[in-house]
Amino acid sequence: MCFDSARWDSVKKRTRYAASCGLSLLLFVAMASARAENRAIGLAQKGARIESSVVEGASASSPTVMLLGGFNGVDESSRVVNDEVRKYESQTKDRRAFRLIAVAVANPEKNRMMFPPTGVAYRENSESHVLFRWIGLQVPDLVLVVGEDSGLVDALGKSFAATGRIAASRVEAKPGLLDSVAKEIAPSEAHREMEARLKRSPQELILLLGGAYGHDFDQLTYLPGMALIGQMRMGHVDDVQRLAARYLDGRDNLAGASSLTLAGHLVFAELAERTQDSRYTALVVKAANTGFNADGSMKESMPYHGEMSDSVFMAIPILARAGKLTGERKYFDMAARHLAFMQKLVLRPDGLYRHSPLTDAAWGRGNAFPAFGLTLTLTDFPKDHPGYAAFLKSYQDLMAKLAPFQTEDGMWREVIDHPVAYEEFSATAMIATSMLRGIRTGWIDARTYQPRVDKAWLAIKARVIANGLLMDVCESTNKQNTLDDYLHRAAIFDFDPRGGGMALYFATEMAGLK
Repeated sequence: MCFDSARWDSVKKRTRYAASCGLSLLLFVAMASARAENRAIGLAQKGARIESSVVEGASASSPTVMLLGGFNGVDESSRVVNDEVRKYESQTKDRRAFRLIAVAVANPEKNRMMFPPTGVAYRENSESHVLFRWIGLQVPDLVLVVGEDSGLVDALGKSFAATGRIAASRVEAKPGLLDSVAKEIAPSEAHREMEARLKRSPQELILLLGGAYGHDFDQLTYLPGMALIGQMRMGHVDDVQRLAARYLDGRDNLAGASSLTLAGHLVFAELAERTQDSRYTALVVKAANTGFNADGSMKESMPYHGEMSDSVFMAIPILARAGKLTGERKYFDMAARHLAFMQKLVLRPDGLYRHSPLTDAAWGRGNAFPAFGLTLTLTDFPKDHPGYAAFLKSYQDLMAKLAPFQTEDGMWREVIDHPVAYEEFSATAMIATSMLRGIRTGWIDARTYQPRVDKAWLAIKARVIANGLLMDVCESTNKQNTLDDYLHRAAIFDFDPRGGGMALYFATEMAGLK
């Protein structure tokens, strides 16, 4: 596979600014205050918060030292860490040789810890997974563990903790331990790796993700489908057509269908527009027609929704695309009907979406799906249709509601409004893509939302590893019974087609590809 070089040179010119975004920008954003800043970093097994304190160094280029204590709950090591933070904070900023990140109570529930952690993150060995992945993303240059370390020091020197090896030592719980830290601290392997990741341009990430995702279409769902759309945006339409050929053999593609199947038909919609092949249009229309009775009247809703907010993405964009491809306004009518139906079920009074009526939990992808679904629908929806205003307002309201929940690191959480739920990859890619499309089409204000997109772009790059592994993608999730069930969904650190497809789409959107 290869790119059209002239087209790609144009993209490079439009996006060259992004290649210069590095670790220093993330640190600069964090340096709004010289005082210590407290941040929750994760949940212990039974729900206790694990918290950190950050004291900024003299500049964004200062090395980072991490000080950890409390591996057996609150003890003498915790007191020493807190005292060292207060003492370091009292120094004038220009005298601080390094940035200090401290965790006084790493294990608030006194559970067994192990490094590298085993089991399902963050469901099993929660504290160990939280700490190990978080340290890797913070990329300290030196880690000091006060007292017991449960094997962390050895693991950081040998293991891949999201980014790379980090120099670490155990120290005794004595006052003044930071006084002995060397004035010159070499960048850690993790630090250098993160700098390299954050300097990647949109086209570099497209090449990386495009090499790992979008090379099969064995399942007619959105999971491989979004990466295939990304491949088409890269110019690989012929390759995608070869993969899609099996679905043109006369089989019933809707046999045993689900909501994921409807969203998978977005691949055919893209192929129909790009190739003008009526066979793809026929597949799109057949999927959209599941919303109509035999006499042509609209059903109450699209099928397969399962009362889940996912359906705003799974069903509505394919209706809008059917309307665009055929010119038949009935598909836009059905799109408006299904949005109203779903919002009665799952739109909370505060503007976030509950995943299903079983609980009010605002699951991360359960809000990202509506965000992305509204974005794709508005892209194709005629402005003169009576339902357009409702779609636009729904989109704008959701963007405004989601914006304040973006974390300091640029992410959206696995439960959007839970302050210590883990930061989730796929929802962040989808929400940021939705905001970026809205900025460029004029649906939302660039001054308000572009900084959020920029932060999200850095956060996604930080969590995409060179071979296409992704960090903290929430596993496939049906409707759950409780908030706790959502908080303990597995956080995948591996290849993942849903996360890879959404990240590839985000990268192509950043590059201005269509």
